[in-house]
Amino acid sequence: MRGRRRVAALTAGALVVGLTACTPALPETVVLGTTVVVGWSGEFTSANAAASPTTGNIDIAAMTRGRFGDVVDGDFVPDEGFGTVEIVSDDPFTVRYDVTEPAWSDGIPLDAADLLLGWAGAAGYFPQAEDSETDAVAPKVPVVDEFARSMDVTFAQPIDDWQSAVTVPVPAHVLGALAFGIDDPMEAKQAVITAIRTSDDAAIEEMGAVWNEGFEFGEDAEPAGELLLSSGPFLVDSAGSGEGEGMVLVPNPAYRGPVTPQVARVELVPPGDDPLGLVGAELDVVQVSPTAANHDAVRELERKDFTVNTTNDGTVWAMLLKPAGVFSGVPARTAFIHAVPQRDLTDRGGGAWAASFAPTTSMITAPGSRAYDVVNEDSGFLQTLGATDTEPDLEREHAGFAPGTSVCVLYDRGSEFAVGAFAAMREAAAEAGWNVVDCGSDDFGAAFEQRGWDAAIARVPIPRTPEQIAAQWGSGGAEPITGQTDPDRDALIAKLAQTTDVYEAREIQAQIEATIVRAAVALPLAANPVLTVVDRGTTGVATRNGTMAMLTSGATQWAVVP
Repeated sequence: MRGRRRVAALTAGALVVGLTACTPALPETVVLGTTVVVGWSGEFTSANAAASPTTGNIDIAAMTRGRFGDVVDGDFVPDEGFGTVEIVSDDPFTVRYDVTEPAWSDGIPLDAADLLLGWAGAAGYFPQAEDSETDAVAPKVPVVDEFARSMDVTFAQPIDDWQSAVTVPVPAHVLGALAFGIDDPMEAKQAVITAIRTSDDAAIEEMGAVWNEGFEFGEDAEPAGELLLSSGPFLVDSAGSGEGEGMVLVPNPAYRGPVTPQVARVELVPPGDDPLGLVGAELDVVQVSPTAANHDAVRELERKDFTVNTTNDGTVWAMLLKPAGVFSGVPARTAFIHAVPQRDLTDRGGGAWAASFAPTTSMITAPGSRAYDVVNEDSGFLQTLGATDTEPDLEREHAGFAPGTSVCVLYDRGSEFAVGAFAAMREAAAEAGWNVVDCGSDDFGAAFEQRGWDAAIARVPIPRTPEQIAAQWGSGGAEPITGQTDPDRDALIAKLAQTTDVYEAREIQAQIEATIVRAAVALPLAANPVLTVVDRGTTGVATRNGTMAMLTSGATQWAVVP
C-alpha cells in the first residue's frame, strides 16, 4: 500500500512519539510517501524485550534494536555495521564485544555502558519478582573500555552462544535516568557502570525495578518518548494504547547500518477475521496457517501474481511413544514406527496442503538448516526407523505382541493435521495387527500432561539451544517430550553447551539425535508451515523460519513497486 488505506485507524488515544526537528535526514534509500501495511496479531507491551520476551515485543525489537547479529536457521549471521564479536582468550574463555559507532535515535552514542547493562540483564542481575533466589556464584564483571566502546567478558566456561550472549535491549542513559534521577545522559551512563562495577546492591535493585517494569506500558499508560528510543533501522512513531489497535513505525534518521529502510512508513494493524480477503485491498502482507478452508483462496491469489512464501513456525509434528506399558521395550516401539509410514501420516494430515509440510527426520534441528543436513545424514534415522524389508506384522510378532494389541493414541481433535494423521495411522497400524484406540481430546495439553496415552500425535517446539534440548530430552527436563532419558545424551547436551565451533556443534547435535533414534520414542513427521501472502505492489518480503521475528526481522528489505 502507498498510504491510501489501512485496516484500523489508530484511535484518538494513540500514543504519538514525534520526531524532533533537529533529527538528521532520512537515509537516502527511503522512498518518501511509501507505506507497507501488515496484518499483525501481536501486542506491544514493553520496549525491553529482554525482560518481556513476548512475540509482539520481539517483533518490534527486531525493527528498533541494533545487535551484533541474528541466529538464522541455527547459524549466527553477524552485523558488522553494529559491531564485532571475537574470542580473545580460550583460557579463561573471554569474548570481546566491540561496537562500531551506532547511536540512539536521540543522538546519544551507544557505547560500553549499554553493553555492560545488557550483559548484566543476561547475567541475572535483575531477576523478576517471581524468580526465586539462587546460590549461584556471581559472574565476573566484564572489563569495559569506555573510550573504545568495547567490553571483554570472561565466562566460567566456553559457551556455544558466545556471539549472541550480549545484546543491548535498552539505552543505559534512559535506565540510569529513571533509576537514579540523573538528567545528564553521560552521567546516567556512568552511574550504571559504577553500580555494576562496585556491586552496589541498592543501586542494582533500583536498576532492576526499571529494567523489569520501567519500559512496560499498559492500556492506560502513555510511554514517554525516551522509552521508545531506537538503535535499529526503524523507530516507533505511534502505538495504540489498547490491545489490537496497531502501531506505526518509520525509518530511524540516526541509523546508518549497512542496510537501511526503503519504505517511509510501516503500519502493523490487526489482521481482522478474514485477512486473505483484505490482502491487496487494505493489507499488503498477511500471515496465515494453511487450512482446508483457505486453500482455494490462497491459490486464487497466487494465480493473480500475489507472492506466497512458505516457512515453518519453529515447531515439528511428530508421533511420540511413551516408553512404558505396551511400549516399554525398544523392539515394540520400533515395530510400531515401522508400521505407520511417515509420509502417509503427513499426506493425510496436510491434505491439500501436504506439499507445504516439509518432511523431517529430526526432533532437534529444523529442515532446511545446515545443522539438519548433518543430523539427517549421521543420526541413523533412515537405517533404524526408516523403511524396512521386514513385514510390519511379523515385526510385531517378533516383538512379542499378539494381533489386536491395543495402543491408546492421543491427538488434538481440533487440529486438521492431527485428525488426518490419526486416521492414516489407524489404517496402517491395523494392517500390521495393531489395534489403535481413539484417545483424542479437545484439551490436548491437559491430556498430554496426564500421560494416560501410549502414543501421541503432537506439535512440539524445535529446540534452539542446549538448554531447550535438555528441557525436552534430558534427565529431569522441565518440559519432557516422552520422559525417556539417557545418560549419554545428557553428557552430549552438556558438551554442546560448551562447544564454540559451529561445525563441531553440528556433529554433536547429530550424536544427540542418534540417541533419540536408538530409543525409538519419536517419529518426526514434518515442520509446521506458515504462509506469508504479499500484495503485488510490495517486494522484498522474506520470512525466516522459527518464532523469532520471522517477518519483521527483514523489514529493511521491504519496498513498494513504483
